[in-house]
Amino acid sequence: MNRLERFAPTLAEALARIAAVRPGDYARSRNALDGAVTGLSPYITHGFVDLPEVAAGVAAGHRLDPQHRFMFELGWREFFRHVWQQRGDAIFTSMHAGPLPDDEYARELPADVREARTGVPVIDEAVRTLYATGYLHNHARMWLASYVVHLRRVHWRAGADWLYAHLLDGDLASNHLSWQWVAGTFSHKPYLFNADNVARYAPAPWHSPGSVIDTSYEALDAIARGGPLPLARPVDEGVSEPRTQRGPTTQMRTVPASGAAVMGRDVWLVHPWALGDPPDDLPADALRVSICTREFHERWVWSDARWAFVGARMAELSPLCWHDSAAAIGTALQGARSVRGVDDQHLDAALRSVVTMAAVRPLFGKVDKPCTSFSQWWKRAHTPDRNNCAAATANFA
Repeated sequence: MNRLERFAPTLAEALARIAAVRPGDYARSRNALDGAVTGLSPYITHGFVDLPEVAAGVAAGHRLDPQHRFMFELGWREFFRHVWQQRGDAIFTSMHAGPLPDDEYARELPADVREARTGVPVIDEAVRTLYATGYLHNHARMWLASYVVHLRRVHWRAGADWLYAHLLDGDLASNHLSWQWVAGTFSHKPYLFNADNVARYAPAPWHSPGSVIDTSYEALDAIARGGPLPLARPVDEGVSEPRTQRGPTTQMRTVPASGAAVMGRDVWLVHPWALGDPPDDLPADALRVSICTREFHERWVWSDARWAFVGARMAELSPLCWHDSAAAIGTALQGARSVRGVDDQHLDAALRSVVTMAAVRPLFGKVDKPCTSFSQWWKRAHTPDRNNCAAATANFA
């Protein structure tokens, strides 16, 4: 089993992956499925490490200026979070009109896609890999999304919700806005790919000659803009979709929130997006409490594999895990002497009134003005008075 097929839920693994990054190799080969990608995204999404830690760790051993391709890719994650901060839940609807009106797209993902039996090797291999590892190379995610939206005419939101549920690194902003970028509702045109593109960047089992994607970009563009859909030719043999759940698995041994458990104590709040080590100045007798808010996970389901990944790290950080409503957790925490934690956009606002939240550290300069494109955001984030990234990496160059 290679490294991208096993994500150990430990801080040591996250740090080892940072130490293993070779930014030059990454820049040269990142588009290939067998290229020098890092596999860091599950650890970044769940807060084992943050973007400044990643950049500083890589820059400690390699020259890494702010305009390096590796930094550029980290920037996409921060840009997507910027859009989520500015637009809120609007990112879960089409940001602008795409090639076709929204009502031209189906709202259910076809069974043959879910079961990896479309008969298009690149799509079926992507789905099998997703289910087996909880991870997909970014190029494979784009191919999968493009096929679903443009060749099966399924609404991007149906695909985005499904993919998010099975990814270990599922980040609502990155995932849903990436699907919109492919769909053409957060970009100037739909993203398309063909069999030649797959053959260039993927290993042989993914190659798809003679399939519906073995055609010209002009033909694919015509389909995306309303031309006749190619006939789907599902095969009989596929795989079963792994189970997803609207809350923690029984192995996590959660309990309802309890004010008695934290009364008069200093508390460090652990949540699924802040799984790094507590700060050094935390009192030695502080109580660590892990939380999973019921409202979030009823809305956004996770695979058992993702629950196992998050649950293992939570158990390492805290002996106590609450699964309850955000309001109930907030009420229970009111009796604590102090409550500290790391902020995140996934958290319910009800918790922010009782928790002293440390802001997520940005890697790039803060951009207050809403940006509608990455290039616009990137330029503003790199003005001289905002370039935190340059200061952070210059010390290691």
